[in-house]
Amino acid sequence: MITQNDEAAATELQSRYRPRTLRDAWMALAGLSAVFLFEMLDNSILNVALPTIGHDLHASTTGLQWVTSSYSIVFGSLMLVFGAVADRFGRRRIMLIGLALLGVASLATLFVSTEGQLIAVRSVMGAAAAMTTPGSMALAFRLFDTDRLRVRAITLISTVGLVGLAIGPTVGGLVLAFAPWQVLLLVNVPIAALAIVGIRLGIAADAAADLHRDPIDVLGAALGTATIVFALVAPTLFVESGVASWEPWAATAAAVAGLILFVLRQRSARYPLLDLKLVAHPLVSSGLAFKAAAGLATAGLGYLVTLQLQLQWGWPPALASIGMLPQVAVLIAGGAFVDPFVRWIGLVRAAWLSAIAVVAGLAIYSLFNGFGYVWIAVALALVAAGLRVVGVVAATNVLSGLPENRTTIGAALSDTATEVANGVGIAAAGTILAALFAGSITASNWSHVQATQFQSGVSTAGFVLTVLAAALVAWGIARTRPAAAERG
Repeated sequence: MITQNDEAAATELQSRYRPRTLRDAWMALAGLSAVFLFEMLDNSILNVALPTIGHDLHASTTGLQWVTSSYSIVFGSLMLVFGAVADRFGRRRIMLIGLALLGVASLATLFVSTEGQLIAVRSVMGAAAAMTTPGSMALAFRLFDTDRLRVRAITLISTVGLVGLAIGPTVGGLVLAFAPWQVLLLVNVPIAALAIVGIRLGIAADAAADLHRDPIDVLGAALGTATIVFALVAPTLFVESGVASWEPWAATAAAVAGLILFVLRQRSARYPLLDLKLVAHPLVSSGLAFKAAAGLATAGLGYLVTLQLQLQWGWPPALASIGMLPQVAVLIAGGAFVDPFVRWIGLVRAAWLSAIAVVAGLAIYSLFNGFGYVWIAVALALVAAGLRVVGVVAATNVLSGLPENRTTIGAALSDTATEVANGVGIAAAGTILAALFAGSITASNWSHVQATQFQSGVSTAGFVLTVLAAALVAWGIARTRPAAAERG
């Protein structure tokens, strides 16, 4: 337990010492990078093992889907709650508890014998991710006192995570050649241990002055969690059940109703979970819009390109994965250019231009995807380049626009916007394809009419995503014009 003396010592330490370079904070950054590595590596490394898991546990198709979606839904729905908790009781403390929970849940994989047990384990891991991931960005932001160092630190952390995302499927495939699938989740144990060591030794406990003691809005937390759950479940139901089914529409209606009730509660509560006046700050609201646009574009484009390469062009899965390399290469290599780019034009304008690049990549795909792979490669690279920058600068802007005792819930809000946008992007693309394509899209030997329908479907879906992303970006730019003028 942290005593008043501990808090006073932490306050004194933080007031007289801030790292002046990334090297000064290498221990802390190693721990925070390990946290983000877990988030990015976890789902990508597990997906390749789903057929093996299904055979070993005699799991149904629906069960396998819940193995991955249970993690995402719990993770996305609890981030706001744990962000609020961390700002009240200590970001470092909540992160360490989450990492311990992650290690225990990963070890529990050794005892899994049914799909239900695995889904339960994945749900606990989602809760652990919700406790740790927003805190990694918030703590990285708070380590330094200049925007330049903050951008460089967040870029470093995100690069480590993106490397994990890129190599996850390959590593997973190699591991499965000589080891059981459980090993893929046990890898989280050493990652969690590394993160715990780095954070305990490299980051001081939160000072009392940097936390707030407002009571937690339990009703608001329940409404917010329910809203996000329905918002994340609805896209999956649209893709699975189709627009003619009542289930996705019921989930959508529940999400909308939950959002309305959540907003009303936050406006009337004495101590709201999420202060809407803070969210309305230009840097915060624009950053969320840019993050949502990038999430919408990345998920939707990845979904469309994967289907087009394999179903329309007949590429085998291995070749299709190679076809996605422009995106992977730019995401990883682009980290070296984020800091010089931001120093050149500033944080606000960097957010503008990178968000516009995302929209431009979607537009290129929508217009030219039928003219050969080179146009798809250009679209993937352009969206990835925009995402690489906007993912860092938009998060930095969001945190810069919030009081220091609200940074973790700000990071959680940013991550939640991305998670929900990812689901909406895939749902929009999948629903439009289902509406325009007659028959089973996975059937072989399409007729000429079906081939034309598919081409029309991917182009239309790309255009709709472009319009949605462009609207978000335009609104975000309009919101930050005063901030851009102030910063020069």
